[in-house]
Amino acid sequence: MDTGWESLTLLFLSPIFLLCMILEFRILKKQGEKDYSLKELFCNFSLAGFHQGADVIATLLLMPFFLGLFQFRLFDITLTPFTLFAVFILQDFFYYWFHRASHHVNWLWASHIAHHSSERMNFTTAFRQSLTYPISGMWLFWTPLVLIGFPPKLVILVVALNLGFQFFVHTRVVGKLGWIEKVFNTPSHHRVHHARNPEYIDRNFAGVLIIWDKMFGTFVEERQDINIDYGIPKPINSWNPFVATFHQWKTMLTLALSPGVPFKTRIAYLFGAPKIADNAEIKRQ
Repeated sequence: MDTGWESLTLLFLSPIFLLCMILEFRILKKQGEKDYSLKELFCNFSLAGFHQGADVIATLLLMPFFLGLFQFRLFDITLTPFTLFAVFILQDFFYYWFHRASHHVNWLWASHIAHHSSERMNFTTAFRQSLTYPISGMWLFWTPLVLIGFPPKLVILVVALNLGFQFFVHTRVVGKLGWIEKVFNTPSHHRVHHARNPEYIDRNFAGVLIIWDKMFGTFVEERQDINIDYGIPKPINSWNPFVATFHQWKTMLTLALSPGVPFKTRIAYLFGAPKIADNAEIKRQ
């Protein structure tokens, strides 16, 4: 597995990301909205840097595992336009389930919550990623692709492209996009996903294709009569990237390792719904 694929993909996309952020900033400023702050920029870009560093280290450590797993592949896949299309579709399918699990399993949510902890929605929000994804096990969701027979290098490239696409859905300045809304994830769909309004919580888990949410009953259309409130139910009230990264881990592990807690309850704190640990933390306080 070659970590260069992801780095080269991000390097190629970086000028486009920068241009989008500048345009968004100018549009919001013209509208009289102050959606960018230096403190949040520092936090978001720090989180992105830590995330990339952790990904490089994790990929190097996991390389023997993925290459060993590839030896047990079910098929010898020849790269053709059809197989490239197939790996794109399958990876996006597995991403949907990773993303959905990240909202319903506390061990995964402990990593993913960093992305949702911002109370703003702009392109820089896409950079709010956690360095703990390798620990929570995001990589496990790509192992079926390797077992099927897609080369690990290709899998990493497709994952990077999928995540790169998702940068463009983190904005409030783009409205509805017509027929595109029926097939693809869009800013409108993703604004719903980042909302903490009761009508919107845990909806629209799509990466690139919104069809998975429509197929599995998690799709909700953005409504004009609802003013979206962004963030998580219990705000972290901090621009410290380490607070954003580790606050849920601290809550979860403190509860799970507390003296006198039954084993079944410890497991529920770690791998049950996030609200189990959150409710227990409220009672403890």
